[in-house]
Amino acid sequence: MSRARSYRGKRLLDLMLAIVLASLVAVPAGLVALAVGAFMGRPILFRHTRAGLAGRPFLLYKFRTMRAAGEAQSDAARITALGRFLRATSLDELPQLFNVLRGDMSLVGPRPLLPEYIDRYTREQARRHEVLPGITGLAQVSGRNGLSWERKFELDCEYVDRHGLALDLEILARTVAVVLLGSGVSARGHATMPEFRGTGPEGPGGRTEPIAGGVES
Repeated sequence: MSRARSYRGKRLLDLMLAIVLASLVAVPAGLVALAVGAFMGRPILFRHTRAGLAGRPFLLYKFRTMRAAGEAQSDAARITALGRFLRATSLDELPQLFNVLRGDMSLVGPRPLLPEYIDRYTREQARRHEVLPGITGLAQVSGRNGLSWERKFELDCEYVDRHGLALDLEILARTVAVVLLGSGVSARGHATMPEFRGTGPEGPGGRTEPIAGGVES
């Protein structure tokens, strides 16, 4: 199958499933929005620039899970009890269905990360931007934030090489189990993951402090 035909098939699947899912989760999403507004105030949505296909920036949407950034506060200290619940159940990701409908994202693909990371990737790691980023992906059903950055990127590149309808359907099915188990939501001692500083002499992982201003991932 040609790359163009494969992309059209994937886009059609994304649109069909995103429309169905958006209708199914409309009521739960509304309840989440009310809860965020009641317990954390406005804004209800977290908006942040992420790198998409070919590294092009786009605005990603999530339900907010953290308090406003405070001086010298880590992300782990800022996350609320409601935020931990939303992350554990992946309900904070529901607004990204809008990103899928817009064409910024796919249902399945490498997770969209910060534009600052692009210059820190190895040439192999940068291949993750050869496909649309996704709400879920091969790394997310293989350990999520319990994996090192390097292992995540290996799985992202594996997805780039193997992506297709069958693999996407398999990942979507496995995502249900991962969400129900609530596993791998965060790396030890972090709200999500430490900042990626690159693969090199400093070794895998990255520094532990959040990016200035605090970033939800």
